[in-house]
Amino acid sequence: MTDRIYESFLAAQEEEGLALAAASDLLDLAPIGPRPARRYLATFRCKGLVKNRNAEIAIAERFQAGIHFPPDYLRRASPTEVLHWMTPEAFHPNIRFPVICIGRLSPGTHLADLLYQIFDLLSGKKRTLREDDALNPEACEWARNHPERYPVDPRPLKRRPAACGDRR
Repeated sequence: MTDRIYESFLAAQEEEGLALAAASDLLDLAPIGPRPARRYLATFRCKGLVKNRNAEIAIAERFQAGIHFPPDYLRRASPTEVLHWMTPEAFHPNIRFPVICIGRLSPGTHLADLLYQIFDLLSGKKRTLREDDALNPEACEWARNHPERYPVDPRPLKRRPAACGDRR
């Protein structure tokens, strides 16, 4: 049996998500599976922090996250079922492979909103500074002790429209 409301929601999310990706220089969004898609691979080409092989905090510029809308997503939303960290392992208080914590997730949260929230984490615009509330306490302590490193990437996710007469 097909849930027409859920299917309509999925179709709207795919359209909005792909429109956001088309209006962004920093996001690629790939629907996975039959349409309308329930799964997405989001690739962010923004600066974010990682811990390199020498255990130093460094900047990376390509990150991937998975998003999955389960069949009951309009009634119940569990962040661990919806959001999945892929690669590389980001050094962020709210990310600990494979979990991403964007805060409270309401049922039916739109795909574009999820993409913006993940981007805000990666770029360092959003982070928890309380170790008792962090997925990665080490990254939390580091972030609190290095406020000058934030935001890591100040660019907006969505391209700003060119001003009238802008000749770039």
